[in-house]
Amino acid sequence: MDYKKTNADQSIVTRDIRNFDGPTGNLYEAIAIMSKRANQISSEIKEELTSKLQEFSSHTDNLEEVFENREQIEISKHYEKLPKPSLISVQEFLDDKVYYRNPGKD
Repeated sequence: MDYKKTNADQSIVTRDIRNFDGPTGNLYEAIAIMSKRANQISSEIKEELTSKLQEFSSHTDNLEEVFENREQIEISKHYEKLPKPSLISVQEFLDDKVYYRNPGKD
């Protein structure tokens, strides 16, 4: 799933919790699914950000270069503008884009 092309809100919105239990039949199970998906998205974003920042990192310990590396600053700003992983996971869940299974029920 490409989290950059999501239609998730950028900020917190009030939601009707009755919409969450529809696919699973259980509100707590739905919240657990969204929570686990948010953790996955967060890990993916962190790995991608780290790899992109390492491309521009210098291997010298020059303090001036650390503060003036514009590429790293622009990349960081871009990732800060993305919706939070929790908001992305809620939107994916509501759009039925999250695959989940419960081994206890299977």
